[in-house]
Amino acid sequence: MSSNQTYEKELAFQADRRRATVSLIKIVSDLWYDNAVELVLFRNPLIDKNVSEIINLHEYAGEFVEKPISIFDSVEIAQAIKLMKLPPSKIDIGKLTFENHISGDEFGSINRFVQNKLKEARKFVPIVPKDVVLYGFGRIGRLVARELMKITGKGSQLRLRAIITRGAINRDVLEKRASLLRNDSIHGDFAGTVEVDIKNSALLINGTTVKMISADNPESVDYLKHGIIDALLIDNTGVYRNKEELSRHLSAKGVQKVLLTAPAKEVPNIVHGVNQLEYDPDKIDVFSAASCTTNAITPILKVLDEGFEIVNGHLETIHAYTNDQNLVDNMHKKYRRGRAAALNMVITETGAGEAVAKALPSLKGKLTSNAIRVPVPNGSLAILNLTFKKKVSVAGINKRIKKYALEGNLVEQIKYSLNNELVSSDIVGTSAPAIFDSNATLTNKEGTNAVVYVWYDNEYGYSHQVIRLAKYIAKVRRFTYY
Repeated sequence: MSSNQTYEKELAFQADRRRATVSLIKIVSDLWYDNAVELVLFRNPLIDKNVSEIINLHEYAGEFVEKPISIFDSVEIAQAIKLMKLPPSKIDIGKLTFENHISGDEFGSINRFVQNKLKEARKFVPIVPKDVVLYGFGRIGRLVARELMKITGKGSQLRLRAIITRGAINRDVLEKRASLLRNDSIHGDFAGTVEVDIKNSALLINGTTVKMISADNPESVDYLKHGIIDALLIDNTGVYRNKEELSRHLSAKGVQKVLLTAPAKEVPNIVHGVNQLEYDPDKIDVFSAASCTTNAITPILKVLDEGFEIVNGHLETIHAYTNDQNLVDNMHKKYRRGRAAALNMVITETGAGEAVAKALPSLKGKLTSNAIRVPVPNGSLAILNLTFKKKVSVAGINKRIKKYALEGNLVEQIKYSLNNELVSSDIVGTSAPAIFDSNATLTNKEGTNAVVYVWYDNEYGYSHQVIRLAKYIAKVRRFTYY
């Protein structure tokens, strides 16, 4: 075959692949908006993705599982899913494609294979949608709002109804709040519409009304008069940090459960995927989603401790600067944080080492921790220096982490990176709270010590953990296959 013939063949293949991707995009959209069935590819969302993004995700998927995962396979799997009558679901077509490769001709056809794999969906109990109130509208509050509105679909799970802020609610304030939601210097433009409804003191997000309510304290809001009933309130302010203070929200009419997006005292501190099942939302009303760093390191530590038994270790988190620090040198109640955040590396404390023990009691007293705030606005790195009881190797550690990134209860929490060129800006926008850098793992000659590197988007990845926990508390978890 001549070089020109080869080139023409490559062009034809690229055209067929992109055409198939367009077909997949339509199926993904139809399933989501008509049936509340969300398709993902190894935990990577497919909704609102363009052709090139989906093709790149397939390239990563094939490298990850070391099997060919083609767009043509995905289309076949998606078509088979569309023929089924499913409850609201989240289904990983990458996992299904991988399993179909392994099964060979065991099931005879793609349709029978998919029906067999998703048969448990028939037993799934219907869910009742839950109203959500965001108390506070800072970095995490706005990202949670973006994601809630992005995944609302038919409103079968969480329904954002109101946002609580302090101060007057007037045209100027509404316009500024809308602008902050619409445009973000780190995460880009919101993939939707945000308009202002002055008359009703509300934002119209993707055409859906979300009330803006002013309140100086948790007890003063009557949510019932806004049509909000038995809501899950997500407190993003960080002002209230213990059970007594957070329980003040429960005094407000219309609030049933409270979730804090920060570590808390006297309430369950939960890293979703690790310890949420230890707490029954029918019996507990106030929860904490712990911190972004705790959510990043706990899934990795759980996997490594169960496999090799951690004796002790140290966590050093290289953390993006936060709004708590000063923009220029000025007074600050904490040491060093008063120096200009965008100009300095700043050593400060983190409670993540101790906080891990709340989710993993086996690690109590075994970890020390510290933090260095660095001049990047988002994207952080946790370095874990660990001593083990059992012998370890680079290959052994990587193999174990990869296994849990592919299957089990932590697939949403752990992303396994194969990228030799990975840097902090690359992980911005990653929904997994922990991105394991497989190419950076180190062990000593004796096999008693290892250093592992865990990247995390301290805003976006954490916000997704908050939403996962919110779904568990609100009892609106869908049927899932991933």
